Amino acid sequence: MGVTDPAGPVMDRDEVDRALARLGAEHEAIETSLLALQDHAGRRLLEGAELTGTTRERWTAADASITLLWAYFDAYTDALRSAREIRARRRWSSREDLVELTELLRGESVTVAGSATATANAPTLLSAAGRLSERFSLTGLVDRMNELYATSLDMVVTADAVWSALPARIDLLAAELQRTRKLAHSVGVRPGEHPAGDDLERITRTLTKLREDVVSDPLAFWVPAPGSSAPGGGRPDTTVYDREARALEEVRREIDAVLTVRQDAEARLIKLRDVLSRADRTLAEARTARGEVLAKIAATEVPVVSGPPTALQEQLATAAEYRRGAQWHRLSPLLESLEQKAEDELLRARESLTAVTAPLAVRAELRGRLDAYKAKVARHGLAEDPFLIERYDAARRMLWSAPCDLRVAEQAVLRYQHAAAEALGAPRVPQQSGPEDRRGE
Repeated sequence: MGVTDPAGPVMDRDEVDRALARLGAEHEAIETSLLALQDHAGRRLLEGAELTGTTRERWTAADASITLLWAYFDAYTDALRSAREIRARRRWSSREDLVELTELLRGESVTVAGSATATANAPTLLSAAGRLSERFSLTGLVDRMNELYATSLDMVVTADAVWSALPARIDLLAAELQRTRKLAHSVGVRPGEHPAGDDLERITRTLTKLREDVVSDPLAFWVPAPGSSAPGGGRPDTTVYDREARALEEVRREIDAVLTVRQDAEARLIKLRDVLSRADRTLAEARTARGEVLAKIAATEVPVVSGPPTALQEQLATAAEYRRGAQWHRLSPLLESLEQKAEDELLRARESLTAVTAPLAVRAELRGRLDAYKAKVARHGLAEDPFLIERYDAARRMLWSAPCDLRVAEQAVLRYQHAAAEALGAPRVPQQSGPEDRRGE
């Protein structure tokens, strides 16, 4: 919209003609802008909507401003028509005509009568509250129309921008929410039974309320651009929408995990049974080995072997029941817990077997060492040495007798090693610690 020149002295004919041409161009521009505002989709939506909050307050003022705009424009049109009629009286305007045209074009010659309703709804637009008419120069009138047009257009464009962006996105997210709810229901994810079901209910309530608020009060969801004076400068506030979209994505991932459980539940259950069976067999082997150790090894502390993991077997049976009943939302966390516990149980069973059979391993190591020294002695032609034979037989009787005292047997093996070393001329074998300390090393 245009801006007129400031007032000046009595205008000559050329100045009048130029002013009328400029005012005519401004008149066309103003009319075009007002008609565009009148036909703006945002304004039509505002007229038909049930508004609340900030939007209702600002639309009441903006609607009054638009009414005043048309009143100002009509007065502007009448003044321009009067000036054109005066200029058209004569080809060469007289001084009286020029004085009248100067007053009309530059003076406060335009009186605008406003309605009481419009004046009450837009009190800041008038110089004094309660005034039903105002006087303007054409320049001042254009400035006032520019001001009203900018504020009214900003309000209309802002509301239209929010309505164009958020409701459609909310509807798309709501449609995705409905699909997710159906999928969740099919795998047993329901409110009150699974946290994801409760999340879906909360997201549904939030989106419903968000859409209602956006439709009734769009300006509450607008973030103005810092330093921008252009109409509609800013962006829609999508904070709540973005938060709920992320929450729905989290729920979808959780439901996908439940679906994955449904697809590979049987394979995972079979693997679980295998792991627990291996743990059970390992514990059974450890219990058998413990009996053998107690019978064959004397003066040795043998750890107690626990029984089979009955609690895990019961949980495995529960998991199988969940699978038969298609309770995938319950099966998913139970399987994850069972898989970790089963691996821990197998590791514990293996550690128990290792601890129980340690004395047998020590005896086997001593037997191997004894036979290795005997072979070494034989390679050097000392196999028939009576002293070495005596020491060897003593150590062998201790290692192959039951129960075997490992400490005494180890000392016998060391004595044979020392004798063999002396016979072979090798350095004496140092004393070694008992079997328990050696295992610790």
